[in-house]
Amino acid sequence: MKLKLVTITIAIVGLFTLAAFTTVPKTSQYKCMIQLKNYEGEGAYIVVSLLDSKGNYVETLNVLGDDPEWYHDLTKWWGYFEKKNSKIDAITGATISGGQRAIKVIKIDDDKLDKGYKIRFETAVEDQKYVADDVTFELTSESVNSKVDGTGYIRYIRMLPQK
Repeated sequence: MKLKLVTITIAIVGLFTLAAFTTVPKTSQYKCMIQLKNYEGEGAYIVVSLLDSKGNYVETLNVLGDDPEWYHDLTKWWGYFEKKNSKIDAITGATISGGQRAIKVIKIDDDKLDKGYKIRFETAVEDQKYVADDVTFELTSESVNSKVDGTGYIRYIRMLPQK
């Protein structure tokens, strides 16, 4: 009986020790300003995604456009999102129109920085073209404190780490 009690005590101490050394990835917040080009038409739906070094989706960081009826227009992201079959794992907000800007806060695990991950901004506007890689850049210590030009509806994005 005494040996059984000692064994259970050692097991419990071991679990607490393991739990103490198990770390949850630290997450940092980044203020992200999205400035759109002047264009005619409806507001742009924008999805900000984290991709691995091979271009596979890891997670959705932010969605601008709160009507799920139009999410399928963001073709690359929709394929990932639809397979995942769950709620959006990011903050959503209204679309923004030509010439306007939006400031969003996105959260990124620190262990993704300088490891080959990428950030992708996809854009779609009703009755206009879809831009899969409006802005794509490698997630580095430098890029999260920079300005990156867009290729479609986005004029540029500017990232700024939050303290």
